[in-house]
Amino acid sequence: MELIQTCFDGAVMLLKPRIFGDPRGCFFESFRADALAALGLQGPWVQDNHSLSQKGTLRGIHFQWDPPQGKLVRIAAGRALDVAVDLRRASATFGQWHSFELDALAYHQVWLPPGFGHAVLALEDNTVLLYKCTAVYGPAGEGNIHPFDPELGIAWPGEPGEFTLSTRDRAASSL
Repeated sequence: MELIQTCFDGAVMLLKPRIFGDPRGCFFESFRADALAALGLQGPWVQDNHSLSQKGTLRGIHFQWDPPQGKLVRIAAGRALDVAVDLRRASATFGQWHSFELDALAYHQVWLPPGFGHAVLALEDNTVLLYKCTAVYGPAGEGNIHPFDPELGIAWPGEPGEFTLSTRDRAASSL
């Protein structure tokens, strides 16, 4: 696993697995606990999630504080804009965001540790997002922030009316 880029003082990381390719296609390890641990990403890894979205679907900004949940995110099909928002109140970068364009052919992954909000915008139909979590989903300890919160000022590629949001995300409050 190769560390490609970090942001938020190294808390959020863009990772690339080692890819073995030949004329038939390719193979790569999408998850290897010891390789992630060598980069400082220790589990426990307790839950895998799978999400299918059509172009223009915007999910998030979601976060979980009880129990705190980290996510290792990748795209298995399609293309998406993946956004991390720093929600660590004591952080010098509190309220700032960073985005990564992920696709199924580059195989990059994003690590979002506990304390970060997460949003995903599908840029193609049938975009499949897979992510491993360090804590089991706990509805009593989750929250969300409106993805068009002017205080955050996330630069989405398009206008708010062009996106499909869940009822919950449309009703979310500001930071």
